[in-house]
Amino acid sequence: MTDVKEDKKAPKSEQTRTLILETALRLFKERGYDKTTMRAIAQEAGVSVGNAYYYFSSKEHLVQGFYDRIAEEHQAAVEPILTGDEKDLTARIRGVYLGWLDIAGPYHEFASQFFKNAADPDSPLSPFSPESEGPREAAIEVHRRVISGASVKVDPELKEALPQLLWLQQMGLVLFWVYDRSEGAANSRRLVERLAPVTARAISLSRFRILRPLVKETHELLSDFMPTAAGMAASGKPKKKSGPKAAGPHGTPES
Repeated sequence: MTDVKEDKKAPKSEQTRTLILETALRLFKERGYDKTTMRAIAQEAGVSVGNAYYYFSSKEHLVQGFYDRIAEEHQAAVEPILTGDEKDLTARIRGVYLGWLDIAGPYHEFASQFFKNAADPDSPLSPFSPESEGPREAAIEVHRRVISGASVKVDPELKEALPQLLWLQQMGLVLFWVYDRSEGAANSRRLVERLAPVTARAISLSRFRILRPLVKETHELLSDFMPTAAGMAASGKPKKKSGPKAAGPHGTPES
């Protein structure tokens, strides 16, 4: 009997969480991130403030929920590319980058508001922060599958570093996209069309002995400086406190 009751409650819980997230994204778009409070989100969603905090302990956690959603939707969208018959590395890189632009497109209008906060190295919204480890690792895994499913031979010393490099390149694309004001982010798409073959060619050439020193230096550079949750925590920088966590769906202070 207990299992049946929990199964019935789970969809309702997920619906409430989705409602709060959707409402927050709408208000961020209409009012701006900084001017939107948790109280306003709760009121618009038709839930108590405590209930809103029960699902998301701060506005930052709401944005993390958005990051998680983008990562999940992107992975689902590019699955046919990752598991299909296409083995050409250029086509796989192009498909994954264009797939991200398709998924992120509806949120382009207020992406710059998130970027202002994400650009702060101490912000939990930074793509390099420990709090962003989940979506970051999910994106790196997509790039790992891009390479492993391609017909190209990869230098063993660079095998683990290349997915991280592709993710860093994707972060550059995201930055370009944030500032792209062309119709339908056409310039971002043109960038992907130019970038994909160049990237694939560089990866293909990386296996040659003449480039081995560069390969080794790139690997060492990434090993030393690629952010990880453990590395960021060990850097000695103080972490910003998250918003207050509610013990349940009852009164909680506003942030």
